Amino acid sequence: MTTTALCVPQWQGSQAENARRLAAGARRTAALVPVDAVVTVPVRDDPGLFDQGVRALDVLVANLELTRQALAGLDGLVVTAGGECGVDLAPIAAARARYGDDLTVLWFDAHPDLYTPDTLPSGSFHGMVLRTLLGDGPAALVPAEPLRPEQVVIAGRRAGGPTELDYLARSGIRAVGVDDLERAVEGLAGPVYVHVDLDVLDPRAFGSVGYPEPSGVDPDRLAALLSAVDDVVGAAITEHAPPESTPDQAEAEVIRTLATALVGRSPLR
Repeated sequence: MTTTALCVPQWQGSQAENARRLAAGARRTAALVPVDAVVTVPVRDDPGLFDQGVRALDVLVANLELTRQALAGLDGLVVTAGGECGVDLAPIAAARARYGDDLTVLWFDAHPDLYTPDTLPSGSFHGMVLRTLLGDGPAALVPAEPLRPEQVVIAGRRAGGPTELDYLARSGIRAVGVDDLERAVEGLAGPVYVHVDLDVLDPRAFGSVGYPEPSGVDPDRLAALLSAVDDVVGAAITEHAPPESTPDQAEAEVIRTLATALVGRSPLR
């Protein structure tokens, strides 16, 4: 069974100053995942148009279809390398369609990504991704089979706007912070899709992201936790925005370590 890194160099969902560096980050991340092959999605690189409360909605819709097409030709374990968090729409929707209500999405992120076009004036889609997967996003991006809140575990969150936190409190989504991170995997059974936004990490250990948040997770601690997750049926590593100068080799090793932990626990290997 093959393992593939699906490189999706999409940056348009982010409004960070270094957003365009997310494309380079996707390629760098894909090169660090221990896989049999790398497949790069030929995403659009233009800034797109603001529409229906979402920046670059036309680009995001086009890239989503291109990612779906790429996924359709892949077997085995797929590790998606972003790019901003929006790259995970198609892979998680595909996992939901395959595994149904048995699927758990383990979402490691400093931010809950639970905005909607009505609650995020900037229109930056990477702040809406999880809410869209739950069925409350721009219509053109909502999956045919949205996740149920009971299928989602948010881990490492330490930021979020009032509307996000209100939804989180009302929805029934299980969420754990940095201090009790290990509780994120308690009781997990069945197929698990793991989403890693690298800003979940402490910026003193990994700072090449668009929106770093203090007091994050130590990389070795996260790797150990990922190594303990059984039945990983898909994964993504997102939001790496490397500087244009010489790449940080310590950060490269962090990505390699996290990716190795994910691949090693997959039943598809």
